[in-house]
Amino acid sequence: MMRKWAPGIAVVALGAAAAVTLARPRDDPAAKTERRHVPNTAAVERKTLQETITALGTLRYDASTRLDAGRAGTLTGLPREGRRVKRGGVLHSIDNQPVVLLRGRLPMWRSFESGMRDGPDVRQLERNLDALGHFTGTPDAHFDWYTKVAILRWQDAIGVRETGSIKRGQIVFAPGEVRVAETVAQVGDQVAAGTTVMKLSGLDKVVIADLRPADQGVAKVRGKVTVNLPGGRATTGTIARVGAPRQRADGGEKTVVVPVSITLDRPSAAGSLQEVSVSIDFPTARREDVLTVPVAALIALPDGGYGVEVVGDATTTRTVTVRTGLFAGGSVEVTGDGLAGQEVVVPTL
Repeated sequence: MMRKWAPGIAVVALGAAAAVTLARPRDDPAAKTERRHVPNTAAVERKTLQETITALGTLRYDASTRLDAGRAGTLTGLPREGRRVKRGGVLHSIDNQPVVLLRGRLPMWRSFESGMRDGPDVRQLERNLDALGHFTGTPDAHFDWYTKVAILRWQDAIGVRETGSIKRGQIVFAPGEVRVAETVAQVGDQVAAGTTVMKLSGLDKVVIADLRPADQGVAKVRGKVTVNLPGGRATTGTIARVGAPRQRADGGEKTVVVPVSITLDRPSAAGSLQEVSVSIDFPTARREDVLTVPVAALIALPDGGYGVEVVGDATTTRTVTVRTGLFAGGSVEVTGDGLAGQEVVVPTL
């Protein structure tokens, strides 16, 4: 966990430290001579300041899950890693029989066949057969003639033996399309029901970060963050989930963290990156459309408070008293007379 800008006292102390070094009486002739030799200036800018804390995270595909074989046999077909499989697609083959992906949140926990008891899993199957163009009735919880005919049509379409029933292990339900993240088994392996064959993931990349419990207040669902990618590129993201605090092992020590999941607003910004470390800036304070100067431009005034040296012409400056606001990203919010559009001296220490 890194803190990009320490809030409150620590940041003000930084400004004060720089200013004390530069403090001098306004009318001191020596000071005027010194100013002529100060070459660095900066514009008083009107912009938005945002204070953040920064956390480390990992960019990867969402929701990695195991896919286990639903029945015993010889593994005869596997897709390549990275392949996307949609409804009706083949996940793998056992004994040269395809295991097909269908859509649904209920797992397959029994065979589909005539005489089975009614259940929501039957409606889920019929909806899939309907979406694939094989079911002609109205999907419901009852396995009937319409269901059997639809299964026969589907089996004919995918080239398997037409039985009018579906045994366990022949189909897999998932909430949506999946991506083959990793193949665990190999073609030719003898597998039993429950043997892990591959790992699946969602199609979208997400950033997973672990926040300290003390920082969890900055993570709000639908809140915006900045994701800093490798190579110095940055993009924006939206906080999708904030999990419950959990323990994490760090080098043998256990720490409590709050997991945060972030979706990229422009997924294409990540390109081919995956399983890489990124940093995430969580905003903690924001001031829009304010006048700002570099923090180093602040000087401590002899009678207290802060000022900046406003450039008059090539050889003169004048000190303007300012009130400071938010410090962020090396800049500080300032208010003072006649600052807009001016240049201020930024001494080189």
